[in-house]
Amino acid sequence: MLGVGSTMALAGCLGGDDDDDDGDGDDDGEDAPEAGADEPDPLDLSQDPPEVSGEYHATQASSFDTINPIYNTEAGAGTAIGYALDQGYTFDFDNEVVPLLFEDIYTEDEGETWVIEFRDNLEFSDPYGQYTAEDYVYYVQEIHQSDTFPSANSPDWAGVEIEQTGELEAVATPPNPNIIWPETFAPLEYPIPKELLEPYVDAEDSEGLQQDEELLDLSFNGNLGPYNLEEWIRDGGTQYSRNDEYYLRDLADEYPMFGEAPYFETAQIEIIEEESSRIAAIETGETDNVPLPPDRGEQFIEDEDTMVVLEPTPFNTILSVNMRDNGWTAGPGNLFRVKEFRQALAAAIDKFEYIEGIANGFADPHYTWQPEFSEWFPGTDDLTLWGNPEEGVYGEEARDLVEEALDQIDEDYSYDGDVLVGPDDNQVELEIYYNAASDTQELAVDFYNNQLEQNIGITLDTNAIDGTTFSENYWSADPEGGTDTIDGEEVEWDAPTPNNPGPRSVTPDEEWDMATIFGLNTYPRNPLTNDVFFEGPNSSYNPVGYYPEFDAEGIIQNMRNAGTRDELRDAAAELFANLNEEQPYIMISFGDDIEAYNPAVRGPVPEFSNGWDFPAWHKDE
Repeated sequence: MLGVGSTMALAGCLGGDDDDDDGDGDDDGEDAPEAGADEPDPLDLSQDPPEVSGEYHATQASSFDTINPIYNTEAGAGTAIGYALDQGYTFDFDNEVVPLLFEDIYTEDEGETWVIEFRDNLEFSDPYGQYTAEDYVYYVQEIHQSDTFPSANSPDWAGVEIEQTGELEAVATPPNPNIIWPETFAPLEYPIPKELLEPYVDAEDSEGLQQDEELLDLSFNGNLGPYNLEEWIRDGGTQYSRNDEYYLRDLADEYPMFGEAPYFETAQIEIIEEESSRIAAIETGETDNVPLPPDRGEQFIEDEDTMVVLEPTPFNTILSVNMRDNGWTAGPGNLFRVKEFRQALAAAIDKFEYIEGIANGFADPHYTWQPEFSEWFPGTDDLTLWGNPEEGVYGEEARDLVEEALDQIDEDYSYDGDVLVGPDDNQVELEIYYNAASDTQELAVDFYNNQLEQNIGITLDTNAIDGTTFSENYWSADPEGGTDTIDGEEVEWDAPTPNNPGPRSVTPDEEWDMATIFGLNTYPRNPLTNDVFFEGPNSSYNPVGYYPEFDAEGIIQNMRNAGTRDELRDAAAELFANLNEEQPYIMISFGDDIEAYNPAVRGPVPEFSNGWDFPAWHKDE
């Protein structure tokens, strides 16, 4: 976004699957039911500027740990920082790069090097002067690439060579050629003055940098963002005043509506933790924007005093299955490791019944590791539509897949009528964990239980758990490393992580079978980022112990070697077709963020890039 929430695109793998959150290619699958939300037109930025008036008042559920732009990792705080500081560029509704602080970012050698050109009208607050390539390069080299100052963005700059080549120009060389380097978000940095950083760098004072007052009150922002931060109330939110010197006004020849931006005299983000109080705030007109849980979406769609916009998200709803040694607690062996059994789980769950009954219609079916709005979604011609009763594989066919899986294991599991029984002749019962704070997840696990018992004869023991407890004791473990022999080849975990601590024999403290706690980011702008999940058994993020049965490493290397977007699209299609077949996570749906707005607000639209033009948002009073 321009100004608002730029760092949301930098959010990591995990997406909460709580009540407030939940393309291209052929559209051969049956569409999920569509909720009748508002579909306002995008702003026409070629129009004359509107009047400046009033306040924009947004509401969030959670407070921020920090708004220091160097160390923040939270999406909500990223939004708060983004009101006061722009970054280098953003993406419009056509997924095209829109330069902001950068005048341009481009490659002339198929992604081997990238030239970054800075605008000449960028100024910090006194006494720091002009923002130039020197500030940018110093920040990258002395903070992100320094062992002394491990920052949120340090991993993005590992192995990248960057040098200043002019007052307003820098050249970056990624460790591997990358034709979509801007889409990785690695070049996106908040502007930080070199002179502010230097004393901490010289003293190697990491703690001092984290607590620096100017970084915490963003008072150095100059003309680099649409609003000036006036106050950060730690548990209450942030308050802003209009920045009369905003640099983006100089783009009026290209975007006339930016000519007097921004168009609110003041802005604020208010923190209201209680859901009912947040909803009351939009009902009574006390706020301009509140995210809604799925079970309240339809109510507000029907309310003429509220505008409801559905924003597609990159985070999925999945059923995670534990392929590690402490998974499959129903008896000997681990059927989760058999591809056909994972396919059976996907085929046994009716995606459309889930979307209509659990997600209240605010979701789309999830068949492979990209949402349909992504440029890289391969279409459905070459995908199996698991859990699609009309045009895919569902119901009795799921039982057939279980039978195929049973033929591949040594343990004595079999069917007694419609019931899958283990070696002890008892029905297979598996443990499933869901987030205790999520009513939606509680409904979902009951639905999964009914579907799995009906279609493949297994039952689930449902367990509510705190999300943090699950993350620490079930989902992650101390990295140990080690080796495993896979398809006759020895694979080494030489860089284990808490979310892939080693081979399947390395397990968290607590055993578990299935979980709905987390959704994951599918990275629809940069499919290469999915290498963290799927490049191999020893990829950096693999809590479930998934071992690909296809040449994932080779396909991902082909994606890296692509010299054109078409070549990358072809290689990505092969990856996503294989993930559709293997179901490393049981893919259910892609939800929408359900955003309720004051109907006087002009700017919000039902797009993934909603908010990129935030400085032009205004109210028709």
